[in-house]
Amino acid sequence: MKKLTLALIFCMGLTVNAQDSEKDKVKATIENFFVAFHKQDTLTLKTMAKGDIKLQSIAVNREGKTVLQESSYNEFIKSIASIPKDNTFEEKLLDFNIQIDGKMANAWTPYEFWYNGNFSHCGVNSFQLIKEDDEWKIIYLVDTRRREGCQS
Repeated sequence: MKKLTLALIFCMGLTVNAQDSEKDKVKATIENFFVAFHKQDTLTLKTMAKGDIKLQSIAVNREGKTVLQESSYNEFIKSIASIPKDNTFEEKLLDFNIQIDGKMANAWTPYEFWYNGNFSHCGVNSFQLIKEDDEWKIIYLVDTRRREGCQS
């Protein structure tokens, strides 16, 4: 009986460690995405998504109406490449909440966005990822954008 209990505890530990390892891989994928984003490395950014995925942003306009902006991943990459090199921008991730079910993951990442050293806005990114050939790829990205209720 003692051996069975020890075996069950060991197996449960392996499951938790495997889940943590996958969460670390998802986190690394997102961190690498932002490294490439900040460097305007469009070649690396192209490899991080599965196809020409959809990106969406949810915000409130000047009239107080909720608006949904949509773009393709290719449009996003072109817009990143078009930012003048003398301008600086940084999206600071404040936390990670990662959920995984088999080959699908979701990462919820609150952030602050800074442009030329000035606070611009904050919000949350919601990444959807798929695991193919032991590599996590982004398949969908939606974010919120606001200037109020931010930590900064």
